[in-house]
Amino acid sequence: MHPSRQVPLFFDEASKATSTHVNLSAVRTDGRHLWLAGDETATLERLTALGGDGTADGFGHQVSVPLAELVDLPGPHEEEADVEGLARSGPWLWAIGSHSLKRKRIRDHDPDAKARKRLGKVVREPNRYVLVRLPVDPATGLPAREVTVDGETLTAAVLGAHDDDLTTHLAGDDLLAPFLTIPSKDNGLDVEGVAVHRSADGVRLYAGLRGPVLRGWAVVLELRPATHRKHPDRLVLEEFGDGPDRGTYRLHLLDLHGLGVRDLCPDGDDLLVLSGPSMGLSGPVRVHRWIGAGRAEAADVVRRAELPVVLDLPHGQGEDHPEGIALLPPDPGVPGAPAQLLVVLDSPAPGRHTAAGAVLADLWELPRP
Repeated sequence: MHPSRQVPLFFDEASKATSTHVNLSAVRTDGRHLWLAGDETATLERLTALGGDGTADGFGHQVSVPLAELVDLPGPHEEEADVEGLARSGPWLWAIGSHSLKRKRIRDHDPDAKARKRLGKVVREPNRYVLVRLPVDPATGLPAREVTVDGETLTAAVLGAHDDDLTTHLAGDDLLAPFLTIPSKDNGLDVEGVAVHRSADGVRLYAGLRGPVLRGWAVVLELRPATHRKHPDRLVLEEFGDGPDRGTYRLHLLDLHGLGVRDLCPDGDDLLVLSGPSMGLSGPVRVHRWIGAGRAEAADVVRRAELPVVLDLPHGQGEDHPEGIALLPPDPGVPGAPAQLLVVLDSPAPGRHTAAGAVLADLWELPRP
């Protein structure tokens, strides 16, 4: 399979200096804008469509948004947040960190003793453990600390800056608790992908887990984040009802053919699920359609029949790793054209770097159910 075409993404020199353009980890569309994040910084990046006729000929005119200017972060402002998921719903832009531990890498020049010592070192970086909700100013299209919309004041808020991150809610979970102290690349906890679905019962936020994969089953957490009653700049997780789901999250198990979740993207009541290897290796990458995810009324075991594969994506060996997916509208110049799925890649191959200084993302026609 091949994408219908490729789209250039133009980043400024500051982002190239921090390698954001080659470490893309999340993407979401917002009208003519594209929100992106890299996993080596604590910023969000906004690009704007360059086509003037409703088509996306490319995205550029980058604006960088430092998270520390909008919310409290638990760690140093310059420390990476490892943002692995973005969502845009109503007046809000959401971002989530990986919530993962990091094992030090062996470097090529390390002697054996030092290599072993580095590999035994596991690091916890506090900024990775945040869920952020930012109000978007309709006048500028950019997030701010406070925005007034229709007479209501909306405040940027965070979960995870006050010893209240998501892992504190998972500490008693019989399936996930054993993996909270394991680094992400060792099949430990690793959040990748977030999607928000608005329904009659409020906001549902879905957080995909790259790991752990449990005997071949991937995990998606369903959360109900809300504003803290006394502190509008903080988020809390509301409890689900009084039944068997009582608690601050629902845990859904997905049969993704042994793969983990790499991103989530809402499509009506369905969720598009980007799946890929949970460990640090190259392997199959697919897009599944989780049918009716936004209507789920309880924690669910989602079997293959409810998760049809809609795209098999190509991947490289050590390069060209699909990391984020976002829906784009159909080509306005083609009657009856299907919706399009934008795929951004981590570690893009040399052929994705253009002479004009852009990096190429893929655009796929999305089959309809």
